[in-house]
Amino acid sequence: MADAPVFSPARQKVIRDALGIAIASGAYALSFGAIATTSGLSLLQTVSLSLLMFTGASQFALVGIIGSGGSVWAGAATAALLGTRNALYGVRLSSLLKVSGLRRFGAAQFVIDETTAMAIARDDENVGRFAFWATGLLLFAFWNLGTLIGALATNALPDPKVLGLDAAPPAAYLALLAPRLRAREPLAIALAAGLVALICIPFVPAGIPLLIVAGLVVLYGLFGKSA
Repeated sequence: MADAPVFSPARQKVIRDALGIAIASGAYALSFGAIATTSGLSLLQTVSLSLLMFTGASQFALVGIIGSGGSVWAGAATAALLGTRNALYGVRLSSLLKVSGLRRFGAAQFVIDETTAMAIARDDENVGRFAFWATGLLLFAFWNLGTLIGALATNALPDPKVLGLDAAPPAAYLALLAPRLRAREPLAIALAAGLVALICIPFVPAGIPLLIVAGLVVLYGLFGKSA
């Protein structure tokens, strides 16, 4: 008689989805590694950013500003501003993860777009927690490996965007959101959020549209349904 599977079908699906996201993001990390080193960062600085910061949008914002001649402080401020959305994710995930002690530091490092989407997309809390940790670990490994390879291969990959790698994370995130948009209300919220972001883009610095949309969604969650 065949042995029983180590993981339930739900957890096996989580691993498949998490691995797909990690591979796509690892490919995207190739471009970050290359762009960071061509912007003037050393190999050590580039690798350290991915190890310690581990949030792609903030990392690209930082190296983009430095590469265009901006100061390190301006780049760090923009990166921090973009990273504030993770605090909102943390509030949403705190009741689900229920971590304490040293595990809180690991959980905080893994609170990003992809892990949040994978966790809250599960109806079972146990599977949601598993999805968070599985996605975080796989994504962390592939992101840092991709960063290292991209930084080492700068000369061979002078313009990473020509390969279309910059489209991988948005595509993966849209794939995660799709199952949540089948009802009328989530779809309407998503369309309204996209419209607000597009309207704001010409008038505010990069990263601010996302914060505006996040703030409006929070306000809707707090007061919209009680109106």
